[in-house]
Amino acid sequence: MRKRTLGRTGVAVSELGFGAAPIGNLYSRVSDADAASAVDAAWDSGIRYFDTAPHYGLGLSERRLGAALARHPRDEYVVSTKVGRLLIENPFPTGSDLPYGGFAVPDTFTRRFDFSPEGVRRSLDESLGRLGIDRVDIVLVHDPVEQVDEVIRSTIPTLVELRDQGVIGAVGVGMNFWEPLRRIVLESDVDVVMIAGRWTLLDRSAAPLLEACEDRNCSVLAAAPFNSGLLAKAWPEASARFDYGPASEAVLAQARALALACDAAGATLPQVALQFALRHPQVASVVAGMGSQRHVTADAELLAAPVSEDAWALVADAHATATRTSGQ
Repeated sequence: MRKRTLGRTGVAVSELGFGAAPIGNLYSRVSDADAASAVDAAWDSGIRYFDTAPHYGLGLSERRLGAALARHPRDEYVVSTKVGRLLIENPFPTGSDLPYGGFAVPDTFTRRFDFSPEGVRRSLDESLGRLGIDRVDIVLVHDPVEQVDEVIRSTIPTLVELRDQGVIGAVGVGMNFWEPLRRIVLESDVDVVMIAGRWTLLDRSAAPLLEACEDRNCSVLAAAPFNSGLLAKAWPEASARFDYGPASEAVLAQARALALACDAAGATLPQVALQFALRHPQVASVVAGMGSQRHVTADAELLAAPVSEDAWALVADAHATATRTSGQ
């Protein structure tokens, strides 16, 4: 699998990234064996970039990912984790994190936002312990939607210092909203941003962010390429989800128009959806959530299946027409 280098750094990521939230029991339980099999399948498919976070399963994702990668040479893979949420002992556990954090794990811990220099260093140290490794290649500030000023003023300079000391390889920020990310790119020294669900075949609202990244030589990690599952099947079902909730009739109609265009071009909607973001020169990797060997194998096959330029042209026309029709 091909690799792309992040900005001005020496960190190179595989074009398909392993999103490790599902092996942290996102929405439902995944067994230890299935989690390990998913990581093993990713390795066998050529994936060498793995993304996790303390938030994912209250540390479970990091622990499972670290254990599965322990059998491989450390210099042969890239890991990103995130800072901004500290895990602290939960004084009032209810038995499950599912209603509050979305992960099917015991809520013995809870999350506390902390973007301070001390919080960043503590979070990173604790992640290293859970992962069982001596360094993290990419550190992303996680969801600082309400804390952009603090992140620009304090959090990112702390990570830049660690990068310049050689403790970490690259500094970035990740969230679902492109507007704060664009400001951070323009006003700070980040190497990479992760944007979830806003640079996809269907939702291209992050175009201004990617333009800013081009100007600043900042790479992009395009996460959630299937928009919460809406683009994951050849024909979007009426019950499909978009952006973590039920898809509206208008959005469903747009997705189905794209599906018809893909079919007419001899491709499938998931195949085109997974490859779309990589057509932009600033995108280094598409990061898809993978919770099983089956998911990994399917995504790797989708990435490897060629899409003709004629197909891209048909899909572009369908997207433009659907956008005009919806009034966006």
